[in-house]
Amino acid sequence: MPTGFITAQAGIEKRIREKLVEEKMLRGVISMPSNIFATTGTNVSVLFIDKSNHYGNVVLMDASQLGTTIKEGKNQKTLLSEAEELMIIDTFNQHKDVDGFSKIVEYEDIKKKGYSLSAGEYFDIKIEYAEISADEFVNKINQFTDELNNLFLKSSSLELDIKNNLKKIRHG
Repeated sequence: MPTGFITAQAGIEKRIREKLVEEKMLRGVISMPSNIFATTGTNVSVLFIDKSNHYGNVVLMDASQLGTTIKEGKNQKTLLSEAEELMIIDTFNQHKDVDGFSKIVEYEDIKKKGYSLSAGEYFDIKIEYAEISADEFVNKINQFTDELNNLFLKSSSLELDIKNNLKKIRHG
């Protein structure tokens, strides 16, 4: 399915997801990398429907960052390595929760999230904190401010260059 199917907030897409979840027929969803199929650049997700899902929950996997993009003629294509394919298959078949890659989700949790089947919505967010002194904080803020001011100056300069170059463009 197009990946938009797994998060659509209305319409037939959402009603289909609701039915799959309510009937506990969904075994899993794998969000694939873009350009994984040679015939389309559309991002796709693979839904696995199993009316006898004996796990009682769903494996949601985000494989969208895997693969290597190659150019084939005028088209781009993403190829998965054998190791990446095996990782997807093993994670799915073993129904594993892999940090930042897959999540085992209860049907009730899917209902609470508006029937979204996007793995990223269920990943735990990890924030790492670093203790710094007040002086280090002030230094960091000053560095960021200087860098931002330099970028603003550069932006103004580029804006003037663009406007001047536009004035030079003539028809014919």
